[in-house]
Amino acid sequence: MNFRRCLFSGVLLQGVGLSLLAQTDKPNIVVIMTDQQRADLCGREGFPMEITPYVDALARQNAWFDKAYTVMPASSPARCSMFTGRFPSATHVRTNHNVRDIYYAKDLITVLKENHYKTALVGKNHAYLNAKDMDFWSEYSHWGKNKPVTEGELAVSKFFKEAVGQYLEPSPIPLKDQQPTRIVDQAIEWIDSQKDNPFFVWVSFPEPHNPYQVCEPYYSMFSPDKLPAVKTSRQDAIKKGSKYQILGELEDASCPDLEKDLPRLRGNYMGMIRLIDDQIQRLVENLKEKGLFEKTIIVVLSDHGDFCGEYGLIRKGAGLSEALTRIPMVWAGYQIKQQPKAIDAHVSLADLFPTFCTAIGDTIPIGVQGRSLWPMLTGKEYPKEEFSSVVVQLGFGGEDVPLDDKLTFEQEGALDRKKVAGFDELNTWTQSGTSRMVRMGDWKLVMNSYGKGELYNLKKDPYEVNNLFGNSKYINQQSELLTKLLAWELRLQDPLPVPRHRYHFKRNLYNYHFSND
Repeated sequence: MNFRRCLFSGVLLQGVGLSLLAQTDKPNIVVIMTDQQRADLCGREGFPMEITPYVDALARQNAWFDKAYTVMPASSPARCSMFTGRFPSATHVRTNHNVRDIYYAKDLITVLKENHYKTALVGKNHAYLNAKDMDFWSEYSHWGKNKPVTEGELAVSKFFKEAVGQYLEPSPIPLKDQQPTRIVDQAIEWIDSQKDNPFFVWVSFPEPHNPYQVCEPYYSMFSPDKLPAVKTSRQDAIKKGSKYQILGELEDASCPDLEKDLPRLRGNYMGMIRLIDDQIQRLVENLKEKGLFEKTIIVVLSDHGDFCGEYGLIRKGAGLSEALTRIPMVWAGYQIKQQPKAIDAHVSLADLFPTFCTAIGDTIPIGVQGRSLWPMLTGKEYPKEEFSSVVVQLGFGGEDVPLDDKLTFEQEGALDRKKVAGFDELNTWTQSGTSRMVRMGDWKLVMNSYGKGELYNLKKDPYEVNNLFGNSKYINQQSELLTKLLAWELRLQDPLPVPRHRYHFKRNLYNYHFSND
């Protein structure tokens, strides 16, 4: 009710004579999000197979980041942060089970509606949004389309419910009925229906998230004999700590042939990424054909990553490794300056909302913690110090929970013995406690609430198996990163509610903390 009253007042202030020209001067926005896609599996970062040829070309012709990070490697916390510009510690959404606890002053959808945008979701939600929040809503999940109607939709839903964990054979779901294809079909159809107002559409693929199923020809493109070998194993998981070991025990309990099946699962995962790349091509090229590309901000990214065999594990859950925290991020279209090499800046999923605010000429709302990327995306000056580091959060709090005989995987709900690969990696053990990571240059520091740390030189040790924390040789780097992490923790204290009287809450136009001075 308050939102409607606020919107109505805004319309009155604008006046009933607001011209359509004034409305359509603003850029359209298309957010293309995958679920659980690793950043390093792409040609632009040196992956030796053609897994993302179209998005690679799009990146080099526009702008992209190789140091883009999620806010937390879990779907709901990440997606809620994208729409609010706030980190999980501020949104209160620290697990997939806290969506109803979302806390913010104004979000992206509110700002877009105030600016007369038509809005749509086509694909996976897993945030706090509802159908009533958007002008168009067509939701999909890992179990098929919500409220399936057609024969194809019903067949997909039935298949996914039977193949909950993983599917090792070529998928019986043909390309035309695969979810990325259907999602792009609907997104194009909805975009075609937009005439006068600027539009925002969230094209949200539920893949390449498990059950790691993919149809031909993608299944054979990435057969196990063609894949580069993983660089780590379960022995390295032991070095990574108890949460990794607990996740390994859970996976082995649910997937007794996991070690043997890993190559095929990796191939399926990569095949689905290639399928998605082809569908992204279809969507973006359609925008170009309609003359909309130069009028539309397009961003391609993911909510978080996937182990994809690293440390002998699949999915996600334990820790803050680069495989889970670093995400692909490509910007294209409206006013984006071509920058063939990756922009040298550490950026976050929380930066999307403030970036869109700047791009459409609106102010960044109070309570937003992300920073606008618009100056750097358009070739303008920006303070380098502002983007010299980035943080990622993990944990719902309390003490770490060890593997305790008093609580079994089955009792907790993390393991369904009736289904192969029927396990929940985001569980009491892997998500307990509190951890933070900070990335700066070639270095990365992870700290937990017990004072235990991890320090890695990512240039020399990209898979994070040689923990240098406490090594006197690297005490300067450790100290610098600890200082940076503390500064971030202070900066990310929730500013809401701001003081009601007297005190002036000072903010930069782009939500920067540092300046060029």
